[in-house]
Amino acid sequence: MSKVYPTEHKYSHHLLMSKEKVVEEEEEDEVVRRCPSTLTVWKRSSMSFQGTDGFTVFDRHGRLVFRVDNYSRNKAARLLLMDGAGNGLLSLKPQMLSMQYQWNAYREEGEEGSYGKRSRVFSMMRRSPVFFHNGKDEAEVYMGSGRSKKAQSNTPDFTIEGSFRRRSCKIKNANGEVTAKIARKRVNSTILLSDDVFSLIVQPGFPTHLVMAFVIVLDRICSKPFAPVFCS
Repeated sequence: MSKVYPTEHKYSHHLLMSKEKVVEEEEEDEVVRRCPSTLTVWKRSSMSFQGTDGFTVFDRHGRLVFRVDNYSRNKAARLLLMDGAGNGLLSLKPQMLSMQYQWNAYREEGEEGSYGKRSRVFSMMRRSPVFFHNGKDEAEVYMGSGRSKKAQSNTPDFTIEGSFRRRSCKIKNANGEVTAKIARKRVNSTILLSDDVFSLIVQPGFPTHLVMAFVIVLDRICSKPFAPVFCS
C-alpha cells in the first residue's frame, strides 16, 4: 500500500520510526516474493448453493484469491476461473471428440461470447495409454495456440506427475524442474484434512492463476468413468 508522510516537524523521531517500519515491511515483502506461494484449495463453490460445483482458493493470509462457480451438473461444461473479486481470468473448455480428453484454456480478448476473439493459452490432456509410464504421468500441457509440432516431438511444456486423486502431484516444466506441487492439507503433523481441501505450492515467478487452471482441468480429466484406470 502507498504511504503518505507529513513534512518535517517536531515529531521527527516518530517520522524516522515510521520510515524504518516501512523498510522492514519492504524487506519482508521481498523475502515473501522469493518464497513459494502456498494456496489452500477448497473443492467447493464460494456460492454455497445446493448443486454448485467449483473451487474456492485462499492465500496464506486467508484471503480469497481465486474462485470457480459452476451451476451445471455436466462435467464437460465450460468453466470460468475468476479472481477473488469475480473478474474472469481464464475460460476452460473441453475439446470435443478428443480421444485423450483434452481441455483448452482461453483468455477473453473481445466481447463476451465472441469465440473468434479468444486467445488459447494452453491445452491439457491425459497421457495416452500407450505412453503411460507406470501410472506416474497424469497429464501433459502444451502452451500457446498450437501443439502439433510439439506433440510430434513428444515435448510438452509441462507434465503433471503423481496422483491427483490422492492429492500428490508435481508439475514440471520441459527441463524437469518442479514449478508447483499439489499435496494433502495438514492441520498438524498427525491430522490430515479431507481430499476436498488441499495445498497448492507454487514456485516464485510462476503465475499462480495458471497453475490453478491446471488443477481445475486435472479435476475434470481425472473424474471420467475410466479414471480408476488412468488416475492411480
